[in-house]
Amino acid sequence: MPTAELTRKSALLANFADINSRITKACAVSGKDPSGIELLAVTKYAAAADVAILVEAGAVKTAGENKVQDAKNKWTAGELAGNRAAVSLHFIGHLQTNKAKAAVETFDWIDCIDSLKIAAEVNRHAAACGKVMPVLIQLKLTASATQSGVNPAQAGELLAAIGGLANLAPSGYMGIAPAGAAPEELKTVFAEAKRIFDRDFPSKANNSGFKNYLSLGMSGDYELAVQAGSNLPRIGSALFA
Repeated sequence: MPTAELTRKSALLANFADINSRITKACAVSGKDPSGIELLAVTKYAAAADVAILVEAGAVKTAGENKVQDAKNKWTAGELAGNRAAVSLHFIGHLQTNKAKAAVETFDWIDCIDSLKIAAEVNRHAAACGKVMPVLIQLKLTASATQSGVNPAQAGELLAAIGGLANLAPSGYMGIAPAGAAPEELKTVFAEAKRIFDRDFPSKANNSGFKNYLSLGMSGDYELAVQAGSNLPRIGSALFA
């Protein structure tokens, strides 16, 4: 491996080690077991070569993309096709109904269900593919008009409705915290999401055998999210810096 590639690999692995160290410290603060935390690497803006380095090193086992066609091109026929089998690929963007078929075909998980309409469409395509699709329901944790998600007060109702769709496996909640929020606001928002998660997903796995996830936290706030109980933080810029 050329010197430049070795240097980049060292930098990426150092980033990965630093993030895991911070996660371990966050778990120590809240008395949680760090072995239950999985890092979802947000690869949408990362160089394919960087992603491949971390996948091949065994560091990245779960990845997230937010554009269906870009992910399909990248992971199915593009530069990362050779790494696809080593990764659990999650869709973490806003899913439109006309992209549901490609999303079901491309991804292992869909983490952004925010209505019964999109859930039914995903279920329809999953049935056509002969698969059960694990999904996370996206909670709307901000007042922003551009932020997707279901109102937390209505999350249980949506979960119950999705439970009637044979080819979906509801497996937890995902949420994006308010941008620029102060730590105390973040703690409040994350705590409310954790309360709803504990209410609706009291066991570690669901009846379909998929792990239940509370996916909170990104590069700027993952430590507080982990302290609150997130077990699937989504980290991109801090990992691929």
